[in-house]
Amino acid sequence: MSNAFHPHVVSLGVNRRRFIYTTSASTLGLLIAGCATARVRYKSPNEKLNVAAVGAGGKGGSDIAGLYDNGANNVVALCDVDSNTLDAAAKKYPGAKRYRDYRKMLAECREIDAINVSTPDHQHYPAAMIAMSLGKHVYVQKPLTHTVWEARQLMLAARRYKVATQMGNQGHSGIGNRELCEIIWAGTIGEVREVHCWTNRPIWPQGIDRPKGSDPVPANLDWDLWLGPAPYRPFVSPRDETDKDRKKKAGRGPYHPFNWRGWWDFGCGALGDMGCHVMDGPVWAMRLGNPLSVETVESSPVNNETAPAWSVLKYQFPARDKMPPLTLYWHDGSKQPERPREMESPKWGQSGSLFIGSKGKLWAGEYGGDPKLLPESKMKDFVKPPATIPRVPENSPYKDFIRACKGGLPACSNFDVAGPFTEIVLLGNLALRAGKRIEWDGPSMRAWNAPEVAKFVNKDYRAGWRF
Repeated sequence: MSNAFHPHVVSLGVNRRRFIYTTSASTLGLLIAGCATARVRYKSPNEKLNVAAVGAGGKGGSDIAGLYDNGANNVVALCDVDSNTLDAAAKKYPGAKRYRDYRKMLAECREIDAINVSTPDHQHYPAAMIAMSLGKHVYVQKPLTHTVWEARQLMLAARRYKVATQMGNQGHSGIGNRELCEIIWAGTIGEVREVHCWTNRPIWPQGIDRPKGSDPVPANLDWDLWLGPAPYRPFVSPRDETDKDRKKKAGRGPYHPFNWRGWWDFGCGALGDMGCHVMDGPVWAMRLGNPLSVETVESSPVNNETAPAWSVLKYQFPARDKMPPLTLYWHDGSKQPERPREMESPKWGQSGSLFIGSKGKLWAGEYGGDPKLLPESKMKDFVKPPATIPRVPENSPYKDFIRACKGGLPACSNFDVAGPFTEIVLLGNLALRAGKRIEWDGPSMRAWNAPEVAKFVNKDYRAGWRF
C-alpha cells in the first residue's frame, strides 16, 4: 500500500511483495537502513539466551517471567515508559539495563539476542521491525499488529531477516487446538459450513467519545514515548463522574495503563484482544485464508474514536482444500450465538467457538481447549483420532520460542502463521469502521468495493516514528 511517509521501496523477493520504509534521518530510519545485513544470533541449545523486554509490567511482566522460567534466564535489558513499572521489574532482574525508549535500547544494548514486545497494539510493529532488522528474535503479544498492512510487513520481514518469531496467542501452542483440528479433519462432524466465535470482551470502555481537556502527566510516565507512532493527544486522568466510577473499580485512566484497548489510535478493541485466541482454532481447523468478504451484522453505535460496545460480524470464506465455503460469525460484548438444542451444559463459557457440521456439532473453549461434541454426553465413549499435529513441549509458547531461537523448529505461531491470521482477525475492524460490507482482495490488501477504507488498512506514523 502506498503511503506518503514510505517513499523508499526495498524488494523482499517474496511473491513480488514489498517491504517499504524510509531512510530519513529519524532514529527508526537510521536503525533499519543501517542494519539490513545484521547477523542473526542463533544460540546452541546449551548457551544462554540474552532476552530483553519492551513493556515490563502487566502482560509484559508475565511474558518476560515466562521466558525466564522456561530457560531464557538471562534478562539483559528492560524497557518501559513508566518508571514505576520499570523499577519494579528491575528488582526481579537486577542485572538488566533499564531504558525508557526501546529504540535507544535496541541501538545500544548489542548483547540482546531476543526481545519480548508486550505494549499497546500501536507499538508492536515498530518495536518488532527494528529488532528484526538488527537480527534479534522477536516474541510479540497478540494481536501481532495494529493494522493489516503491518501484519503483512512483519511476515515478510521475518523471512528477509531469518529470525525466530512467535505471536503470543498461547492457545496455538496448546493441546486443545490440536485435538480440535484432528477431530474435525477426521470428519467426525462432517462438512462444516458455519462457525461461531464469541467473547465477553470488552471489559473496558468502548463506544465512547474522546475525553475533553488535559491533565498534568505523572512524573513517572513519559507520555510522548507512550504515544509513540500514534497521533498526539493530551494526557487525561480520570476526573468526571463516569471516569471516577471506573477508577474506583479498576484504578485505570482513559488510556494508560489498560483502557487503551478500546481506542482506535492505540488498540484493536475486543476483536484484537480476543480474536487471536478464540478464532485461532477455527482458522486452523478450517484451513482459512483470505475471506471473500466481511460485514457487520449488527453492533452498537460505531464512532471514529473507539470500537463499539458490542458487535456481531460475518466473514465469508471460499471453498478450499476440499472443504466447502464457510461462514464465520464473530460475537463480542457478551453477545452469543443461538444456543444449540443439543447442548447439555448450562453455561457457554465467556469465550469460545461452535462448529456446525453436517454430521454434528462441536464446542471448544476460549483457547481451543477441551473440545467437546454436542451433546457433551457423546464424549463419554468418544475415541479421539490419532495425534497428527506435533505437540509443543509442555504446551509452552515460551519453550517453543526459545527452542526456535536456539536453532530448533520454527515456533508454531511464527509470523508465517501469525501474520496472515492477524490479517483475517483485523479485517473485522475494517468492516466495522467502513460501515459497509467489505469485498476483500487479500493479495493486494484492497477492498474491491470500498477504496475509502485504505486509510484503515495502513496508517500514518507521527513524526519521529515514520519508517
